[in-house]
Amino acid sequence: MKSALQIHLSDVQTVYSGAEGRLWELLMGEQIHIGGFQSSMDLAQRAGIAAGSQGVDLCCCTGAGMRFLARFLKVAHMTGVDATPAMVELGRQRAAAEGLAGQIAFVQDNVCATGLPSGRFDFVWGEDAWCYVEDKPQMIAEAARLIKPGGKIAFTDWMEGPTTWADGEAGRFLGFMKFPNVLKLDEYHQLLTQNGCTVRVAHDTGRFSAAMPLYLDMIEQQLTYDALKIIGFDTALAATLVGEMKFIQSLAQAGKIIQGLIVADKAG
Repeated sequence: MKSALQIHLSDVQTVYSGAEGRLWELLMGEQIHIGGFQSSMDLAQRAGIAAGSQGVDLCCCTGAGMRFLARFLKVAHMTGVDATPAMVELGRQRAAAEGLAGQIAFVQDNVCATGLPSGRFDFVWGEDAWCYVEDKPQMIAEAARLIKPGGKIAFTDWMEGPTTWADGEAGRFLGFMKFPNVLKLDEYHQLLTQNGCTVRVAHDTGRFSAAMPLYLDMIEQQLTYDALKIIGFDTALAATLVGEMKFIQSLAQAGKIIQGLIVADKAG
């Protein structure tokens, strides 16, 4: 595990309440995760998400993942939990605009202590967002508490890869991304096992290293003006952001950071 002790929830809330959050959505779309629609479909199919089921999306952001599940997997109802008020409000507006307000509910709370009932849900869902959570052991415990016996935990996340990091790389990466820590695949595996779950799928999707050049091309070749507008036409800041994204690209190409995918079942 790589950690940045100075990063906390308030830092994440600041990102997604301001320009940084809007910039990520510009580059990655409403599904702010690597691989977008195809990644979501891959995760849903590997998890066997069933029509008519009910789930919880932890760190749901504006609820794009929940809208995907309701529309394309015919999930009956989703409850999204996110700690950033601006994201929750925007999520409610977008669900209503797509005619999905009756199938999607939002809870503004810490995903480590949601206040939702135990054993109520068929699955817990997450897409490239749990890297923002400081207390991952408690979050996994909460996810396991929420699902029924036989329920599923299905998620992708930015994870530490198998290659050793050089001095200073982790601090730079975590500080830029506002991640308090990132786990390895086997560390998530261990947490899930400790909470009564059997891991069925755990692998590197291979999408990360291909995604970063795409985002860089978008910001440098197509959406430059749009990105500058979001950050107040600060060209020096834009150059810094591009530099940090190229640094992340180098980490991905070296196998130091990956998009991991995990599906686990709770004991029946």
